[in-house]
Amino acid sequence: MTTTSTIVNNIKITWLGKAVLDDISFTLNKGEHLMITGVSGSGKTLLAKAIAGKIFHEGTIAFHDTNGNAAQPHIIMVDQHYHFKNRSNVSTFYYQQRFNSMDAQDAATVREELENCISAVQTVNYASPETDNYLSLLEKFDMAHRIDAPLLQLSSGEHKRFQIIKTLLQKPDVLILDEPFVGLDIETRKKLKALINELAANGTTFIIICDHADIPSAITHVAYLQDGHLKEFAPASSFDSLPTVASNTITKKAIPSSPLTPDFSTTIEMKNVSVKYGGKQILHNIDWKVNRGEKWLLKGHNGAGKSTLLSLITGDNPQAYANEIYLFDKRRGSGESIWDIKKNIGYVSPELQWYFDNTVNCFQAVASGLFDTIGLFKHINKEQEEQVNKWLDYFELTAYGSKLLSALSASQQRLALLARAMVKNPPLLILDEPCQGLDQLQKNNFIELVDALCEDDQRTLIYVSHYAEEVPEAVNKMILLEHGKATIQEYPQKNLLTA
Repeated sequence: MTTTSTIVNNIKITWLGKAVLDDISFTLNKGEHLMITGVSGSGKTLLAKAIAGKIFHEGTIAFHDTNGNAAQPHIIMVDQHYHFKNRSNVSTFYYQQRFNSMDAQDAATVREELENCISAVQTVNYASPETDNYLSLLEKFDMAHRIDAPLLQLSSGEHKRFQIIKTLLQKPDVLILDEPFVGLDIETRKKLKALINELAANGTTFIIICDHADIPSAITHVAYLQDGHLKEFAPASSFDSLPTVASNTITKKAIPSSPLTPDFSTTIEMKNVSVKYGGKQILHNIDWKVNRGEKWLLKGHNGAGKSTLLSLITGDNPQAYANEIYLFDKRRGSGESIWDIKKNIGYVSPELQWYFDNTVNCFQAVASGLFDTIGLFKHINKEQEEQVNKWLDYFELTAYGSKLLSALSASQQRLALLARAMVKNPPLLILDEPCQGLDQLQKNNFIELVDALCEDDQRTLIYVSHYAEEVPEAVNKMILLEHGKATIQEYPQKNLLTA
């Protein structure tokens, strides 16, 4: 079915007792495709969920076919994060489990999940069996080699590609994508844009939440949300960038951390390190030395092994004990506990956000960084409480301290986890795609914060990003992973960063 129009009329959404969106109205005609944009927390995802029929709202959302009759199109919304269940149909996975090969046996493989999807699609007759060739989609997105990989072992970028492949098999009439380019390397972003343009030309209606820089050429209109209202609805050709917003005050504040005095000289040293899961070689003979105070970019395409490499450092991967790895001048396996390692590390990643305890509030999430736990299980003293409150204030999260972390917007959750990474003033910061979910102003402020923290020449930084403009100025070294092998080099000019 091809819909003629999507009519959104006077939509109002209340979330946790607060009116988040009010009086949202627009019409998207046949052949038109929409980008929803705005600053973080402006209600973009809630509006998308309302159109998808996933949340309650006041007002009406109607679809009409080519004859002007009411229609019920097949609508699919792809969320920012993919949540899957184990073979017992229970969501019981935890963060470190990805790196435990035995535990991964409880997760379905890519092949199994896609074949189950095809069976379900055929049952409801949304698609014809002969056209459901998921192998070609896996090839298109460079995922064919991962066909028998457990879902648990996919990288964040691979999960995003898997989400899109699974959705395309269901052949939606209206496809709503929430930040589809987040976590994808440059080549995959190009392929996804090309595919969106192709499907749009063939009749699929797209509604996409994304940054203006990533907008596919098929997008015809832009809806800009601000302060709960539709500030602007305009043709994409006349919408060059976000309207000017007031400058944030975050980076104008004093950073609540003190100068470091670490008692080690070498932060990380790996000698001939290799990691394999089953028959797949993830890392192969890695030699890497990071001296105290160095600032590194860890670069590589989706699935190159970046998260696996980091897990060897953070103490989350048991294969660290089978390799020669030194952290903070001590060899792994020489008697130190995982807590001895983690106390020196501030860490944030997309996966950490996915698996974080959703029963804790914002204050507890930040405070858990003092103990390196995913959730707060200890009492904190007055001094620690003051430090947590300083970081909440710094990131302008004080008003959300008592709210559940899961009830905050994606950007507020990310800021809370960034505060968690920094609350103990660690000598090693590992920031894996830290700007995911932040709007442009928040990204700029955060990058300035990282550069300010790195003015301390005793602080070591490992930074991961697929976007050159998100890399702090402090970075001057790079480790590039390709097919499990590492190349060490000076960090190039930002306009040369291509992955």
